[in-house]
Amino acid sequence: MSSEDNHIYPVFDQILKREDKEKLLKQRSKVIWCTGLSGAGKTTLAKNLEKALHVQGYLTQVLDGDNIRSGINNNLKFTKDDRKENIRRIAEVSKLLINSGVITINSFISPTEEIRQVAIDIIGEENFVEIFVHAPIEVCEKRDVKGLYAKARAGEIKNFTGVDSPFEQPKNPNIVIDTDKYSVQECLNQAMDCVLPFLKY
Repeated sequence: MSSEDNHIYPVFDQILKREDKEKLLKQRSKVIWCTGLSGAGKTTLAKNLEKALHVQGYLTQVLDGDNIRSGINNNLKFTKDDRKENIRRIAEVSKLLINSGVITINSFISPTEEIRQVAIDIIGEENFVEIFVHAPIEVCEKRDVKGLYAKARAGEIKNFTGVDSPFEQPKNPNIVIDTDKYSVQECLNQAMDCVLPFLKY
């Protein structure tokens, strides 16, 4: 331990517990982690899930890839190490939110098992609900209004997941939602059926 570390005095044992916040909010706080390719429908699902849970009286917070990268992680690139650090910071923020009793809905490509495990290790497996938002890459490219896939295939964007950077499908997600096979409402219904049992107080 360095001399600087000697000046750090955590007060976790002196502040209100997560259970106190959950009791106040009458909900169980979890991290709902949506993973999948760009264009698979993660953000759409997260936004609709937030609205549906809000209607039912749940307090939530959405963390989305573009929002996080324009703020707290705006100094990170898309190298392997930066992707890992991106997820590490997101996981630490998520942990703070669930310790406040808030249901956190995360929408991040999080492309590898290693990276997702970083998040699970920080958040805790018992707090982690994984949704694999799936669509074939051809469908994702057709949906790509930003033109990111075209730019990646033209070499204008490097390390783009699904083109020149790998995406490893989750091995044991809580649910797989095939957004190319179902309507937005049907996908939302599937997600709600999955997550609600975890959130009821």
